[in-house]
Amino acid sequence: MTLGERERAEPYRWQRFTLAERLGRFLIYLVSAAIVFWALRTLDVFWPWVWSAPTEIADLFGRMTPPDLRRGDEILRAMLETIHIATLATFLSLFIALPTAYIAAQNTTPNGVTLWIGRFILVATRSVNTIIWALLFVAIFGPGVMAGILAIAFRSIGFTAKLMAEAIEEIDRKPVEAVVAAGGDKGKIVLYGIVPQVLPTFLAVTILRWDINIRESTVLGLVGAGGIGMILQGAIDTFQWQTAATILIAILIVVILGEVVSSALRKRVI
Repeated sequence: MTLGERERAEPYRWQRFTLAERLGRFLIYLVSAAIVFWALRTLDVFWPWVWSAPTEIADLFGRMTPPDLRRGDEILRAMLETIHIATLATFLSLFIALPTAYIAAQNTTPNGVTLWIGRFILVATRSVNTIIWALLFVAIFGPGVMAGILAIAFRSIGFTAKLMAEAIEEIDRKPVEAVVAAGGDKGKIVLYGIVPQVLPTFLAVTILRWDINIRESTVLGLVGAGGIGMILQGAIDTFQWQTAATILIAILIVVILGEVVSSALRKRVI
């Protein structure tokens, strides 16, 4: 039987990957599994506790049921404080993030030194976790909302400034050149050539960061930086699991409402 007759006699079987590609994918899976196994071996995990986790979870949920609403007023005030921390921190971060974004963008920074300073601020503020910032400011200002506001604000600077700097670098140069041709100074270049192009991005990033700050501010109280986390930590330390359940439900409701509000605002902006 010739080759042509054999091809007509045997149906063609399509394969997504060649033999070499399948061997390569299998090798990648094997190496990944080996890395995961090696990482688990290096961790000090007490596996009997892991296997008994479902029983412990069921016992904990039993202790949390039903939620205790007797401290509802106190929890409500703490949740409002948490929202205020996130909102004030978001606005405070903008006053530093906007000039940082201007000097961190390659097409607007005055010189190489300011570019390096702007990039350093972006990296420095984003590389430190919010809880670490909170611990530092609690040590400086003492426990309370001031430490929480500053912790959230400093963490937000790098996030907001980085996205804004990228938006500035992607602007259309034609409006800027038109303002320059008309004799506009640097202030008018920014006001009429750059701001109109990055304003939608600025609003969207601000709303997104506020939504993230709402979530992060709920745990700041665990290190004494104000908000609902302080009551939650106290309830857990004193084994008031029903009160802790009420606080967790309140946090979940606020986070969901924050997501709904931020989504609605983004739809109106974008």
